[in-house]
Amino acid sequence: MTRLLLIRHGEVEGIDPPIFRGRMDLPLTRRGVLQAQATAEHLAGRTALGTVYCSPLSRCVRTADILCERFQTAAITHPELNDISYGAWSGLSINQVRAKWPEELMVWLTSPQLTRIPGGESLQELAARVAEALAGVLRKHLHGTLVLVTHDSVIRVLLCHALGLPLSSYWTLSPSPCGITRLAYVDQHFTLDSFNETQQLTDL
Repeated sequence: MTRLLLIRHGEVEGIDPPIFRGRMDLPLTRRGVLQAQATAEHLAGRTALGTVYCSPLSRCVRTADILCERFQTAAITHPELNDISYGAWSGLSINQVRAKWPEELMVWLTSPQLTRIPGGESLQELAARVAEALAGVLRKHLHGTLVLVTHDSVIRVLLCHALGLPLSSYWTLSPSPCGITRLAYVDQHFTLDSFNETQQLTDL
């Protein structure tokens, strides 16, 4: 059996109020660092971490490094765990996107699986590369605990893939900064053990 921990990176500017961040390389805020530290302490003594993979963006690398410091290991960056590409929407607020692409934004917010973001990725493209990345790391690690430190978009499509949900379920899943989601992988099947654990962040 392989246990899989999906951890979203800590807080960055642009989550609240939201902008389309995507591939923008934003650093963790001070609160984001504290979230990562609290998550590392929460896992210590409860979970024996194996290999840690992370998105190449600095917010994920920093979160993974903080986790790895506690467990005396090192993270491996994986390019296919990168955030969705928002193309022409990158760095814009919802209102800014609505002013220029009102119809496309409405489809994104209601039927994201039907959206082609101008100059960016579709959910199908994101899901395909994430599924391939997941299959690759599972082939390398047939036992133990794997950790993927990545983005909310990646966690959403990964869970849709693992649990057999359609991509139309994308918005029903909302991982929090440094939320922990646990999956078990046995005999080529996934089971969800917990979704978006955040009790370690209560005092922040």
